[in-house]
Amino acid sequence: MRKMIIDTDTASDDAVAIVMALQTPDIEVIGITVVAGNMPVKQASINARYSAQMCGKTPPVYDGIDTPFIRDPHRAYFFHGSDGMGEMKYPDPVQQPEAEHAVPALIRLIRANPGVELVTLGPLTNVAAALLQAPDIVPLVSRCVMMGGAACTVGNITPAAEFNIWCDPEAARIVFRSGLPVEMVGWELCRGEANLSDADMRYMKEQINTPLAHFSIDCNASAIRANRTWLGDPALPLPDPVAMAIAIDPTICTQSSLHYVDVECEGIFTRGMTVVDQLDVTHNPDDLAGSMWAVHRAKGKPWVRVCWAIDIPRWKSLLYKTVA
Repeated sequence: MRKMIIDTDTASDDAVAIVMALQTPDIEVIGITVVAGNMPVKQASINARYSAQMCGKTPPVYDGIDTPFIRDPHRAYFFHGSDGMGEMKYPDPVQQPEAEHAVPALIRLIRANPGVELVTLGPLTNVAAALLQAPDIVPLVSRCVMMGGAACTVGNITPAAEFNIWCDPEAARIVFRSGLPVEMVGWELCRGEANLSDADMRYMKEQINTPLAHFSIDCNASAIRANRTWLGDPALPLPDPVAMAIAIDPTICTQSSLHYVDVECEGIFTRGMTVVDQLDVTHNPDDLAGSMWAVHRAKGKPWVRVCWAIDIPRWKSLLYKTVA
């Protein structure tokens, strides 16, 4: 069994990603840690536990940090609805959160499970706090699949930034610089043909026709409307499930490469931008003393794997399989 920890700010697309992990037979989700982002921690925790309940599972859920390190909090009610779940008004889950806070839980779970896979679906505040307190956990994580950033520099909350990174760029910078084996799955990979089309959604509800298939579409009702009217994409974007699909089956990412990647924290127009040194142009760190590239090169070769393209039919097929 592969062991996985999911760090999430659970709204509707996170919910589908959680379902995918819990419905994959060879993955044991040993913990879900909740961070603020799309929703405040309390609501995100409710959504995570309800998503697990839909699968008949009760992985331990740990509530975490409710504000960014130094920024004002921002929520994605405009995209996911006031409950994060498309205004579906689902009942409260039976399962309660654990008493332990998410940050010490992350440290404990990683130390107790060397080789664990970490999947991050929200802002990186919990993970950064754990790294600051316990840098020894870095080599114990075999993969850190991150739904975050925009390698193409087209953002979904500003022209340059993706929401998860923009919410807490200082935390994201800590994670990118930590040496964790990050696999960056940018939000752009869920766009266009990777959206679930109307036909895809009809297939899930009418042909697969399971409670999980209906849940996966229904809880995203607000996201579908916002995606069409605000971003101009055709139907349902699922950035977190795309990242989870790559976590479950790495071969769904068909093009990737290793780079130095850092996060812009000071820019007025570029806060939260994930800067990818795609052409390896910063050859002399001495010319950039104290900069992000100097920090990276002091650690040796680049370690952030950027996913540039996915197999869209296979990503959708994996989603169908898990909700069936």
